[in-house]
Amino acid sequence: MATKLLQTINDPADLRRLPRAELPELADELRNYVLESVSKTGGHLSSNLGTVELTIALHYVFNTPEDRIVWDVGHQTYPHKILTGRRDRMASLRQLGGLAGFPQRSESEYDSFGTAHSSTSISAALGMAMAAKQKGEQRRAIAVIGDGAMSAGMAFEALNNAGVCECDLLVILNDNDMSISPPVGALNRYLAQLMSGRFYAATKELGKKVLHVAPPLFELAKRLEEQAKGMVVPATLFEKFGFNYIGPIDGHDLDSLIPTLENIRKLSGPQFLHVVTRKGQGYKLAEADPVAYHGPGKFDPAVGLVKPATPAKPTFTQVFGQWLCDMAAKDPRLVGITPAMREGSGLVEFEKRFPERYYDVGIAEQHAVTFAAGMACEGLKPVVAIYSTFLQRAYDQLVHDVALQNLPVVFALDRAGLVGADGPTHAGAYDIPFLRTIPNVSVACPADENECRKLLTTAYEQDHPVAVRYPRGAGVGTAMEPGLQGLPFGKGELRRQGKGIAILVFGTLLYPALQAAERLGATVVNMRWAKPLDTELLLSVAASHEALVTVEEGAIMGGAGSAVTEALNAAGVAKPVLQLGLRDEFIPHGDPARLLSLQGLDAAGIEASIQTRFASLIERPAPSLKVVG
Repeated sequence: MATKLLQTINDPADLRRLPRAELPELADELRNYVLESVSKTGGHLSSNLGTVELTIALHYVFNTPEDRIVWDVGHQTYPHKILTGRRDRMASLRQLGGLAGFPQRSESEYDSFGTAHSSTSISAALGMAMAAKQKGEQRRAIAVIGDGAMSAGMAFEALNNAGVCECDLLVILNDNDMSISPPVGALNRYLAQLMSGRFYAATKELGKKVLHVAPPLFELAKRLEEQAKGMVVPATLFEKFGFNYIGPIDGHDLDSLIPTLENIRKLSGPQFLHVVTRKGQGYKLAEADPVAYHGPGKFDPAVGLVKPATPAKPTFTQVFGQWLCDMAAKDPRLVGITPAMREGSGLVEFEKRFPERYYDVGIAEQHAVTFAAGMACEGLKPVVAIYSTFLQRAYDQLVHDVALQNLPVVFALDRAGLVGADGPTHAGAYDIPFLRTIPNVSVACPADENECRKLLTTAYEQDHPVAVRYPRGAGVGTAMEPGLQGLPFGKGELRRQGKGIAILVFGTLLYPALQAAERLGATVVNMRWAKPLDTELLLSVAASHEALVTVEEGAIMGGAGSAVTEALNAAGVAKPVLQLGLRDEFIPHGDPARLLSLQGLDAAGIEASIQTRFASLIERPAPSLKVVG
């Protein structure tokens, strides 16, 4: 792989010393380097291939890091990382101790703001621009936001505020007609119409010719352009917010990007630049299928993605997707709702089979939850498929619009617990603590794939809000039972009878807990529900054991273990309780199994923690002891 120019770039100052004529060659080298790097480590690909020229242009024109660039979501920042001194660390991308997959302030001074959730960039950049003004510092703040992220209300809240602020803020709309799932909504339709408007493009060309032939007619040309905007862009939505709108321009044409950015840099006040890019640009396979190449694992660039020869175990996401289709076929009231995560949440087949009952509301988690509440008010049965980390963004709507009215909405919480390479921004560590404190809300924690299917049915059968949390990836490979049979609501089960110590497990850590229990002679209880707790089973186990251990793949503070201690206190039962879970810290990106081990949540870690705390109570297992169930 030829990287003659790229090898000379150790920071943006080196980039700015290159002649403009060499930048297209640098772009080719950078694009190839991104492709080769991601093919070896896995990671986000389509989005990064689409921002190569834009990244080069931004660092070439602006004085970074003094000028601040905020990348919305941040999954398109690999070219940015490579050009800002991290080229030789790309082999460590998304690995424990290696480069993060998203911007991270602790990683580089060029990462001016940590991102990973959508639609935060304009707010952050506006804050930076106003801070510069207040401090009397001359620098630019730039927000780079995709058209999919523009569907979130927070982006428009920031635009609304920015339009009345006198500051040097540049918002760049990276219009690639693609978020993770295909973008939806009126704004995306409007942008598509704008880009296909030949009248607008033709009028801009006429204006350029007028300027070239007769410079004194500048005002006439300007009026012609404004008239064209008004006819095609309804007076330009963004100008109504108080921005000076510029564009659209080709985001892969450095000869357009660089002069435009240089001109914008001389302007004062809020500026809005509309650039058009293509996800997967320069790699035909990613261009043809940007969704498949959004976040691939390791692959051979010459071959592309290849399906495994032997079918993998079904993931929890696939289990949910199949259950959703089966339940929809049985109950016409069911509707499926996702905030722009059709593929990630497993709704592709549901959309194909039940298109009139499928709702992708765009990157708008708050709206998704209240939208579901409105449907539930009218007798439908909404199932909101959402990542645990993204439900955090709709906490008020969950409390005020769903739980307070006790509406029967099912929340299918994917990516509960650790998520591995995506790191702390995407980890579902806090759902049990923030859900179990809300009245009327129940929380189910299936231990495996078959139990997940059954508990989804149980949740659907309730007349109040219920969340079913399950992890990313596959489980232990439990055989799936056909049908839509549920499990008793709020009831756990005894899985192993032992003595002395009882291990109460919430979720998929049941299986490493069973392994630890075999060596410790301990009892194991599959609690299944973080709320309501099976207090009858809990108190029975507490009465027959000398100590209890709770295990969960979620935050210890306020989690299911805390629920157990609260229930014991309420019953006046004094028993020592060891709570095992995710510690009070943000857990970095890395291999999920390794991260669980570092948290002491693999079989060896669970055993070691129990031995340390309750050494005198451990009774080694007799041969007759066996697993129940």
